[in-house]
Amino acid sequence: MAKKNYTDEFRRRAVDLYESTPGATLKSIAADLGISRGALKEWVDRLGSGTTTTAGVPKTVPVTGRSESQAARIVRLEAELAASRAETLKLETERDILRQAAKYFAGETNW
Repeated sequence: MAKKNYTDEFRRRAVDLYESTPGATLKSIAADLGISRGALKEWVDRLGSGTTTTAGVPKTVPVTGRSESQAARIVRLEAELAASRAETLKLETERDILRQAAKYFAGETNW
């Protein structure tokens, strides 16, 4: 199998995506970008800041017999909004990385 060469910018953006995505794993980010987990791990070790974003966002609303208070509802909605914004940022970053990769590989084509 041929070795793929990635630009330094692609590598940095992939590491930034991994570090800024709440709850991200090397495997999931690598699969999203179409690269190997080992390559991403090497880039993170070499280029990463060593910090990742963690998500403290509840996935479900607790089911109780009582309705939630106004303050609890606001907290829950703010957490959902933060999770949505993080997901939007992740998707936009992935889109930009893939767009650049497509341009790069389209330029390499020698028909």
